[in-house]
Amino acid sequence: MFKRLSTLLALVFGSLALASCGINSVPAAEENAKAKWADVEAAFQQRANLLGNLQEITMAGSEEERATLESVIEARASATRPEIQLSGEDLSDPEAMAQYQQAQNTFGGALSRLMVVQEQYPELQSQANFGRMMVQIEGIESRIRVAIRDYNEAVRQYNTTIRTFPDTIGANIIHGAEPMVPYEAVTEGAEVAEELDMRSE
Repeated sequence: MFKRLSTLLALVFGSLALASCGINSVPAAEENAKAKWADVEAAFQQRANLLGNLQEITMAGSEEERATLESVIEARASATRPEIQLSGEDLSDPEAMAQYQQAQNTFGGALSRLMVVQEQYPELQSQANFGRMMVQIEGIESRIRVAIRDYNEAVRQYNTTIRTFPDTIGANIIHGAEPMVPYEAVTEGAEVAEELDMRSE
């Protein structure tokens, strides 16, 4: 009788010990991924905020530049719409993530096209403001790439945590955890800024 009771208690405590592994590790991994997503959003917002300065410089350019700028403004408006913004709870929704990615990639592509158009105008290249703007844009594109990489790594760790034993016990029974969606370019290479040669011929 005592032996059976000891075995039963050992099983119960063993199961609780295994399940408790996911009690802390799953929320910790989830919060880390959400924090990394906040960095991605901040980087995209910083890029959107640069548009005012870029618009000021571009309006001095040609009609072709202005038409391209209009497409950038439209893409920015689309990328910053409240209905496509993601909260931490949306990170498990592939459709919401795809919509957000598409809007950001469209904005980034339009911005890259504007930079290519402006490259053709030496009078803009010589402006100190334009040079500073190019440095800022290159810096923010680099920050976006780093933020996406860090977010995807945090998502990989979270998704691995909720799928591996013993954390999967706590993830499924206690937390009801769902896999998070990594950030992927809608078109291959869309998250990479185009290389621009700003040197005059």
